[in-house]
Amino acid sequence: MKNIIVAGAIAATSVLAPQMGAAQSATVQQIMDRGTMLCSGHNGSYFGFIEVNDQNEWKGLDIDLCRALTTAILGDPDANQIVPLSWAQRFPALQSGDVDVIIKATGWTMGRDTELGLQFSLPYFFGGTQFMAHGDLGITDATGLEGGTVCVEAGTTIERLAANHMATIGVEHTMVSYESQAELRSAYLANRCDAFAGWGPNLAVLRATELDNPDAHVILNDQLSSEPISAAMRQGDEGFVDTVNWMIAALLIAEEEGITSANVDEMAATPPNPRVARLLGVEPGMGERLGMRDTWAREMIAAVGNFAEIYDRNLGKDSPYNLERGLNSLWSDGGVLYAPILD
Repeated sequence: MKNIIVAGAIAATSVLAPQMGAAQSATVQQIMDRGTMLCSGHNGSYFGFIEVNDQNEWKGLDIDLCRALTTAILGDPDANQIVPLSWAQRFPALQSGDVDVIIKATGWTMGRDTELGLQFSLPYFFGGTQFMAHGDLGITDATGLEGGTVCVEAGTTIERLAANHMATIGVEHTMVSYESQAELRSAYLANRCDAFAGWGPNLAVLRATELDNPDAHVILNDQLSSEPISAAMRQGDEGFVDTVNWMIAALLIAEEEGITSANVDEMAATPPNPRVARLLGVEPGMGERLGMRDTWAREMIAAVGNFAEIYDRNLGKDSPYNLERGLNSLWSDGGVLYAPILD
């Protein structure tokens, strides 16, 4: 319940101030005048979020959200330029105008919100610290690690989170710290650890890409932390924040209503309810409030799918990583993601 209340508070500004639309957004107007949106990329591959495929094309959850936003504003998912950036470069690049928005696995923190001149969108992903364990233990959560050995990287917040979690659930264990990720990984693979702790998406990538037998390892259900991942924008352009927020919201509403890239035209032809009619532009208003086309969400869903389609092909069951959605499920499926009300 606590997570739902927090997410609702985050969404409130977009719901209560529809008059601050993209028609007044300098950023949206600049993107339209340029005919291209500048999105943050990565100076390499951040698997599942921002990576390059065998055809030298950008892909990933964050890339698809960039394509969704590009479609919403310009009507073309490919009318964007992905700007490769290191983690340190992303905020200066946004402030200097080298990119229009940062969609790059970026955590929403108080320091970034108050000290760097940034604004954040609705969270589109919650990434938390989890455990990965050897599958032959036959366990699904950390209570099965009673009497076992848990390995962590020394001097990290993950080390503290793991120790606190095990103390909280009352599981007796031995914790061993290693100075580097490489040493930690080697110790786990040599069976000196029953489990080790890390950021959930990174564990899924490791299991899929660097372990000889991915099926011999399981990511446990425990969530040791939950960091909200959001798009970041420059402060002072509330209309652009509204546009990004409702892009994310539209993808979630589409999933809730069963609207997919395959059936969106059919849904638009015969909307099953007024909410779908508003979302897909059959009932006017979806575009006017944001200074865009009434059909922007319909075009976006046709191009990239709903949120479930985006998640599944980049991180979930249709990807090499097979990361369970967990907290990133819709509220109706036991997760914390939900859209503000489309009235």
